[in-house]
Amino acid sequence: MYRSMIIAAVLLSANQVLAHSESPPMKKGPQGAPAQVVQTEDGAMLVDPSGMTLYYFDRDDSGNKSNCDAKCAERWVPLAAAAGAQATGDFTIVTRNDGGKMWAYRFRPLYTSHTDKAPGDANGAVTSMQWHIARPAY
Repeated sequence: MYRSMIIAAVLLSANQVLAHSESPPMKKGPQGAPAQVVQTEDGAMLVDPSGMTLYYFDRDDSGNKSNCDAKCAERWVPLAAAAGAQATGDFTIVTRNDGGKMWAYRFRPLYTSHTDKAPGDANGAVTSMQWHIARPAY
């Protein structure tokens, strides 16, 4: 009897662990938000509508402009805001030096990395100490 109870407890624990180890579905941001939150083994991160990892740049510290232009913007593609897009929640819009508009999260402009080839890739985080995966603030 005791052995059966232990086996049942182990099986129940294993089922609970398996149920919690699956990734939850993507969360939508606020209506019209340019990014979604996904859960990874390294924690929550922001992704663009195509599922590509979003990053921020340490030098973008003014809260109202991007400091990644020219060659930098070829390697770190700004998350473009469509004409007429409006800020929503923690997402704001900043104007680039070339006059283009891009999305920012909590006043940090957002970019994708040219090193990421498929949704879920996060290769940009290891290319430089100045670039970081954008993570939601809770």
